[in-house]
Parts: sequence; structure tokens; C-alpha cells
Amino acid sequence: MRPIVIYCDNQSCIKISDNPVFHDRSKHIAIIYHFIIDWVHKGVVKLENIYTDEKTAEILTKSLERGKHVFFRDKLGVVKNPFLDKREC
Repeated sequence: MRPIVIYCDNQSCIKISDNPVFHDRSKHIAIIYHFIIDWVHKGVVKLENIYTDEKTAEILTKSLERGKHVFFRDKLGVVKNPFLDKREC
């Protein structure tokens, strides 16, 4: 069985999942994250790095400049609706 890939742009998160040694900075991590770390070590889940410029979800969470907005919109497959151009306000 192949692991489920979760893309993450947080390098610290990926490193903690690879080496979950207790550190002062990681003592605040909630129990749910320890559950995910356990799944990573069992090989069920795999965390992989993704750069912020490649995250399609950015269009849903942030205000973007026009070029990035169009790029992510096209990546999602959203098309222009011709009926909205003809509509009167």
C-alpha cells in the first residue's frame, strides 16, 4: 500500500515528523499532531514539501496579485462565464 501524501510548506513540521525528539519549542504541539507523526512513522502518511508559489489553495485563503490569481484559477479549471459579461446591473 502506498502512503497518503500530504503536501506541506512548513519545513519545521516535516522535520519534526521525521525526528520527533522532544524539544522545548515542540512541547506545545497538540495530541492530534502526535497522532499524525505516528502515522508517518508507520508509513501510512508521507509529508512532502511544496513551495508557496505552487499551492493552489492560496487562491482560497489569500488576496493575490492578478497574475497569481489567474494562474491558480486556471490550475483549478475555473472558466470565464460568458453570461456574466452580458448581464446588466
